[in-house]
Amino acid sequence: MGGAVVFAGTRVPVQTLLDYLAAGESIDDFLEGFPSVSRAQVLAFLEDAKESLIEALS
Repeated sequence: MGGAVVFAGTRVPVQTLLDYLAAGESIDDFLEGFPSVSRAQVLAFLEDAKESLIEALS
């Protein structure tokens, strides 16, 4: 995937999730379009991103 960060075990870039969310789509919409990604993977990514952002801003 040209160095893009992807969800483990898939070829789905995490940027695709962020694009969906930025466009006002839901996590369910994303999961429907990319069934190889699990809800647990999405939630873990979002939690990690949140913690990283909070840490960076502290």
